[in-house]
Amino acid sequence: MSVNIKAKISAVGHYLPEYVLTNKELEAMVDTDDEWIRTRTGISERRILKDPGKASAYMAAEAAREILNELDLDPKEIDAIIVATVTPDYLFPATACLTQTMIGATNAFSFDLSAACSGFIYALSTGSAMISTGQCKKVLVIGSDKMSSIVDFTDRSTCILFGDAASGVLLEPSDDETGIIDHILHSSGEGAEALIQKGGGSINPASHETVDKKMHYIYQEGRPVFKRATEGMADVAVEIMKKNKLSADDVDWLVPHQANLRIIDATARRMDITTEKVMINIDKYGNTTAATIPLCLYDWRGRLNKGDNLVLSAFGGGYTWGATYVKWSL
Repeated sequence: MSVNIKAKISAVGHYLPEYVLTNKELEAMVDTDDEWIRTRTGISERRILKDPGKASAYMAAEAAREILNELDLDPKEIDAIIVATVTPDYLFPATACLTQTMIGATNAFSFDLSAACSGFIYALSTGSAMISTGQCKKVLVIGSDKMSSIVDFTDRSTCILFGDAASGVLLEPSDDETGIIDHILHSSGEGAEALIQKGGGSINPASHETVDKKMHYIYQEGRPVFKRATEGMADVAVEIMKKNKLSADDVDWLVPHQANLRIIDATARRMDITTEKVMINIDKYGNTTAATIPLCLYDWRGRLNKGDNLVLSAFGGGYTWGATYVKWSL
């Protein structure tokens, strides 16, 4: 196999459910208000997939179709599909396999990757390696999460944060200096209990007890998670800058995971970059977990120039965190 081939992002796609859940509507559901939510999180609204017959695979397939249509690409040309998700349609089969069938990518091998809010960063690294080794020439990397399926809408500490969406990219070999340049990935299981879905796995299989105890919803200890996320996202962003000898002036865009506006602002300050260089859409979508970073790429695609230096940074449950240095190819 050939080696040292850089992967490039050759297209970006997305899917957003039609239903918009506003802060005003949440005021009628839990003890909260619009100002409190916006001040602490930066979120004004989020999208919710209301159709009970549709879930993460449907959204991933819609995002993939947008990519295929943009490039007028036959789905049979796709070699691999990676879906980053913590809300799979089923424990098995993989959501990526369902997505593969929905879009007709019959020649692609497909699998899910679970790294919570860092899922897209992890999946991008995996897909990039498939390209760089020559194993694949076209890899779909998609983040898709139906977070409303695991959110307790009576818990004001978590229900205000999350939304549903899918977004992803197509990776192909780069024929110039642009592409995915570097990755730094970290994890630490010591923080597992602070951000967790306690029920439904093999240690706490679904039962009347797990349902009664609301163990199938997101559980989060806000203060320690906020502290670690702020440190993790900022530290790894600076780490990848130093590793690649990038100054603040060299960075054209920070593409941060959209968990909390205060975390995003702290990361930008540590990198010593201005707000004008930061992609922020948390106000419109909330935290869509694995979909946030590619959603930013989608929303900003018209403002990106070939050769722009992007630093992608994320932190999620696990704990997992990481950063990717991308030299934009489009």
